[in-house]
Amino acid sequence: MENSSLPFYFNLTMFVNIGYYRYPAFVLCFLLYVVIVSANLVIILVISREKALHEPMYIFILCLSINSLYGSAGFFLRFLRDLLSDTHLISRLACFTQIYVIYTYASYELTILSIMAYDRYIAVCQPLHYHIRMTSKMVFKLAAFAWIYPAFSVATCVYLSFRLPLCGNKIPKVFCANWPVVKLSCVATVINSIVGMLVSTSTVFLPLAFVLYTYIRILLVCRKGSSEFKSKVLQSCLPHIVSFVNYSITAFCDIALSRYNFEEVNPFVAVILSLEFVVIPPILNPLVYGLKLPEVKRLIFKMLSYSKTIPNK
Repeated sequence: MENSSLPFYFNLTMFVNIGYYRYPAFVLCFLLYVVIVSANLVIILVISREKALHEPMYIFILCLSINSLYGSAGFFLRFLRDLLSDTHLISRLACFTQIYVIYTYASYELTILSIMAYDRYIAVCQPLHYHIRMTSKMVFKLAAFAWIYPAFSVATCVYLSFRLPLCGNKIPKVFCANWPVVKLSCVATVINSIVGMLVSTSTVFLPLAFVLYTYIRILLVCRKGSSEFKSKVLQSCLPHIVSFVNYSITAFCDIALSRYNFEEVNPFVAVILSLEFVVIPPILNPLVYGLKLPEVKRLIFKMLSYSKTIPNK
């Protein structure tokens, strides 16, 4: 305990020394961030401007895009700065702020995906009750719950970690994460582990189980339907399935990596695996929903073609 302290900064140790390659890496990551921002802004603009898309499914897609902008900003703005820096120190307050942003982004993503699964379940399995259950008021309540519950649950975890006396300041990642900070503690972290498990269960495992349950029910209904019915259900649900599977895999890679001994993993592999869940979903979601859903795709091309005709007038 005598060496315990509250360090003023943390050292992000997983930044690999790439020398002059840092500049091409910076340009590549900056362009990736621009693509993420542009693609999600297009989805947000199309859905918000078109009254025909003011339906539950598209409102939840809008929420996904807003969350992608939120999460990517929490990661990229700091990451791009660190790519060009010789030292990778981050202040204590900035580190815990980044932990909060990235973890709420991850929790928001899963809660929104689980709500979207519920929306698809009602639409496919109880179509006659869809407009009765999925009213504007219900959509607002579900969207509010998707944001409010993770905000408070993650805040609890971050607060418990923030008050821990630490015996080190090295975080073996390229961004701040909760578990590596907890492992630096000089005291027992039983409360942190219990609360962390409860929060993980409620924001990760329960949504995952709920999504699986809804799709099992949808599959059972589809078995009895016609080929045309199955085709419509597949067209409606495929983008959500792709987003859900993609996010589940990338999140699992990050969780597994955080519990693993980083010294036994190739640094480049470790960095790539840890970046997946903050990079791939924000860029894949708008592409999947923009290209796979006919209504969104048609309106995106309509908006782009209209913008091209303006200079000619």
